[in-house]
Amino acid sequence: MRALAMFPSERELRIVEMRAPTTVGPTEVMVRIREVGVCGTDREILELKHGAPPQGSERLVLGHEAFGEVVAIGPDVKSLHVGDLVALTVRRPCNVPTCAACRAGRQDFCTTGAFRECGILGADGFMTELVVEDEHYVVPVPKALEEVGVLVEPLSVASKAGEELDAILRRYPWEPTRMRALVLGAGPIGLLAAMMLVAREVDVVMYSLEPADSERARMVESFGGTYVSARDVQLDELPRRIGKTDLIFEAVGHSGVAFGSLAALAPNGICIFSGLPAGAGPTEVQLDGIMRNLVLQNQVVLGTVNAGRRAFAAAVRQLEQFETLFPEPLNGLITERVTLEQAPELLRHPRGIKQVVTFAT
Repeated sequence: MRALAMFPSERELRIVEMRAPTTVGPTEVMVRIREVGVCGTDREILELKHGAPPQGSERLVLGHEAFGEVVAIGPDVKSLHVGDLVALTVRRPCNVPTCAACRAGRQDFCTTGAFRECGILGADGFMTELVVEDEHYVVPVPKALEEVGVLVEPLSVASKAGEELDAILRRYPWEPTRMRALVLGAGPIGLLAAMMLVAREVDVVMYSLEPADSERARMVESFGGTYVSARDVQLDELPRRIGKTDLIFEAVGHSGVAFGSLAALAPNGICIFSGLPAGAGPTEVQLDGIMRNLVLQNQVVLGTVNAGRRAFAAAVRQLEQFETLFPEPLNGLITERVTLEQAPELLRHPRGIKQVVTFAT
């Protein structure tokens, strides 16, 4: 079978032939991959900024946003059947006995850093024809979501952030009224996070680089958000333009923007960082004012990474909700589908919002 793999020592991306799996263990599931989403993490692996092959291997099979169909199951599999559509989780637990998070099945909270991530760090990914995974890492997706099932993984990032948000909101000794949110970055995760918040009846402002008349800006307006372009409003002008906001969801991976946005955070506000900065250089930030507000205004800044099975299941439910509330913008997130042969060029030259590599079914 074919797969798309990165060879870091050669700085080369190429399609390779691999031996197809033929058997499954008692609790394992074989999945025929239908679609794999492409994102900035894949491109960072290409640029050798992130990622590593499995131990002892010279290459890493890419792909962590996977959607497919179950074609075989082990005798002890209880929750899945042949023919089910599924999404696959990404992170696998470390083998350190003292890591309570991984031992509890919450490797998204791993304390050792010795976890593996399929298609990213130490484990082959899903940009191939067949994969075998334990049942625990395979999440069912309804047939009705067949056209957007590949969005489960990116949405799971926002879904986990939503879980964290709910946990923090429980500190309030009152029931919060309608909240206001600022979402930074109109990439796929930012747009999905904005949809999630609008579905929760939060008033959403999206702030991003794209022009106010861009496709992404129109998409935000179409599902009930407000779009503000960074070309029209500088970051330090944003609080005066939109007022104070109860929640900030960061999805740009730029530390200057992330910390600069805190000037717009309201008292008791919550800021969630989800992006990873690519640069290693210094960034000038006025930390005294940020720290003063965090203390005097009971603000919370939270980082969140990856997602566990529970967040993937929540993402599936939210996609069902999005299909009802705003089907057109949801389906509009996927702007291009290409074959495996076209994938290397797409990775090197990104375009559109969400690009997807498809496999013949």
